[in-house]
Amino acid sequence: MRRFARNIFYGLPLLVCILLLWGNTACNSRNSRKNEPTDTRKTGSIYISADESFKPVIDSHIAVFETDISARIHVQYKPEAACLEDLLVDSIRMVIIARTISPEEKNLILDSLHVATSQMIMAYDAVAVIVNPASTYTRFTMDDLKLVLTGKFKENLIPVFDGLRATSTISFIIDSVLRGDSLTDKAVAAHTSEEVIDYVSKTPNAIGFIGVSWIGNPEDPKQESFLTKVKLAMLQSKDDKNDFIKPWQANIYAGRYPMIRKLVYILKETHNGLGHGFADFLLGERGQLIFKRAYLLPAKMQFNIRRAAVREE
Repeated sequence: MRRFARNIFYGLPLLVCILLLWGNTACNSRNSRKNEPTDTRKTGSIYISADESFKPVIDSHIAVFETDISARIHVQYKPEAACLEDLLVDSIRMVIIARTISPEEKNLILDSLHVATSQMIMAYDAVAVIVNPASTYTRFTMDDLKLVLTGKFKENLIPVFDGLRATSTISFIIDSVLRGDSLTDKAVAAHTSEEVIDYVSKTPNAIGFIGVSWIGNPEDPKQESFLTKVKLAMLQSKDDKNDFIKPWQANIYAGRYPMIRKLVYILKETHNGLGHGFADFLLGERGQLIFKRAYLLPAKMQFNIRRAAVREE
């Protein structure tokens, strides 16, 4: 009896160690499973942020991408600065904006989240200028636009944007048009590009600035309806001072239109997941064709121009 008791006594520490080891292994296994990715390149769901200027074309990409696979892309449309802030948010896998990020910004993300980023230009679009149907001003040089934007134009034209701070459109205007000059305090901030169109349609002396993906596709019934409310202004061509052009696809391709910008995705994903799958789709044949059919310029696809007689008016 004493020997039996002694065996139990000496066996207890070993039993406790085994139980502790088993428990620790089970916890580690559960934690490991908890941290494992729940998505693949074609399954699961992720959140992304995209510049509101590109909503029509990004909506088209997501709709087609989700058609053939069991996956869901949850997109939040925001001003560009808010999208950049989302690069430091764990739950946001990708942002789509109008510029690439700098090495310093990439290092900040790496230091903060311990994840490397990749980025790629997907396509090019343009900043379109719209005016009220009653307006007599439908042609502008870039000098004219600068006078409008600084409040020094010969007529009282009111610039209207999809926000006065932190949007890609206003950033482009400040960096590429104003170049150190101050925006007039008469400028109006709408909440969205659609609100810009609505404001210009109701205000005879308004002049709006929006992404061409909102108004440049004549095959889109909604965009066609927008063009019954406003007029698309023409800007002086970069290669011919006597020629005034609209932000059509061919003019973007030729670099003739003076306000062209990029569409860029920035991906931060630690595994080969749905973000990589969507990125490949955006750069692949189907994704590039969607850009082309939206009358933007695909960045990764051969683009042919046919000569034809086209009236800009």
